[in-house]
Amino acid sequence: MVRVLIVDDSPTARLVLRQILGADPEIQVVGTAATGQEALEQVRQRNPDVVTMDVFMPGMDGYEATRRIMQEHPVPIVVVSGGVDKPELRVAFRAIQAGALDVLQKPGVDPGRASEYARRRLVATVKLMASVRVLRQPDPARAAGSPGLRAHGATPGSRPRCIGVVASTGGPMALNTLLRGLPAHFPVPIVVVQHMAPGFLKGLVDWLQGHTALRCRVAQDGEWPQAGTVYFAPDDRHLVLVRPGRFRLEEGPPVHYVRPSGTVLLESMARLWGKQSLGVVLTGMGSDGAEGLRAVHHHGGIGIVQDEATAAVWGMPRAAVEMGAADYVLPLEAIGPKLLELVGRVAEVPDRR
Repeated sequence: MVRVLIVDDSPTARLVLRQILGADPEIQVVGTAATGQEALEQVRQRNPDVVTMDVFMPGMDGYEATRRIMQEHPVPIVVVSGGVDKPELRVAFRAIQAGALDVLQKPGVDPGRASEYARRRLVATVKLMASVRVLRQPDPARAAGSPGLRAHGATPGSRPRCIGVVASTGGPMALNTLLRGLPAHFPVPIVVVQHMAPGFLKGLVDWLQGHTALRCRVAQDGEWPQAGTVYFAPDDRHLVLVRPGRFRLEEGPPVHYVRPSGTVLLESMARLWGKQSLGVVLTGMGSDGAEGLRAVHHHGGIGIVQDEATAAVWGMPRAAVEMGAADYVLPLEAIGPKLLELVGRVAEVPDRR
């Protein structure tokens, strides 16, 4: 049984969440809290496996409650937001920064299709989070001291044309750590597929923009990717790169149960740029991105995978390693320096084409 604590200042919301979660035979709601302070007390008393956290509450909001819980009694936390307006998203992603692992849309009372999707996703996410190990903040010393596993020793012939990054559960904070270590003049574009609930992508992009010198934006159909910019695949669309190097948004079927898919992005990069492609697979459940990284590796490009010790969920990275797609397996805080090394080292070699 997955033991869940529900935190929400709305009696109606607490009732709806209790009904949704309690209807699953593998979930037990062990308590509810109407304020952040009550949440702290309930976590100490009930020892839940997972906490669902509201954003706006009287007194201590969702960010502060998350911060205190992660300091005093760490437990997987899922932020359940009632809306996607800027103030609410701002607090939601601050809670992610404080240690929450995911952010979801709060299911409505009505039985409509969108609400039913939100209900299913909530139940599935809560059950997943029960098996997630809560991670401490990374040790910066590890970045300098750990070269990681170099599985195949690939060396690029010229600077990568683009870097593709795939992430899922635990991805927002992993992306924050990765991107904030890269300079504004980073010489190639970065393209990201981050799996998350519909409606929250713009909030993620805005939040990350406040923590990195790079420009962050949602990719547009037909756009040319530019150096120093991080592009995010939009909700419910595959993002691919097509000749001569533009973005194309596609409505094809989900791949590995997701759309956008990291595998779709990385395979398009491998086809277009071959050994000048570079892919990164970060934390996440499932196997999306692994086959795409294998395509990058097969075409002579470089594959980087986040290591098990720093990944909230080592599903996607493990799948890539097991497929032989990883040239480097690195702690999260070492991936940024490795990217700088790879693009910087080849930057000194003149292009003789």
